[in-house]
Amino acid sequence: MPKMKTKSSAKKRFKLTGTGQIKRKHAFKSHILTKKAKDRKRRLTHATLVHKADVKSIKEQLVL
Repeated sequence: MPKMKTKSSAKKRFKLTGTGQIKRKHAFKSHILTKKAKDRKRRLTHATLVHKADVKSIKEQLVL
């Protein structure tokens, strides 16, 4: 059986923390930023952890 391939899109979007949790960036921070409030953009800057309901599918995509 051949090796399982990692999904390239998931590889670019998610990182593992030292404790094995999955880190992600916030959406809505890439363009059309003029109409968004300064404090909203600042909140979107920080990374956060993936919700536990999504962890299983993301780990399958990352082949962990």
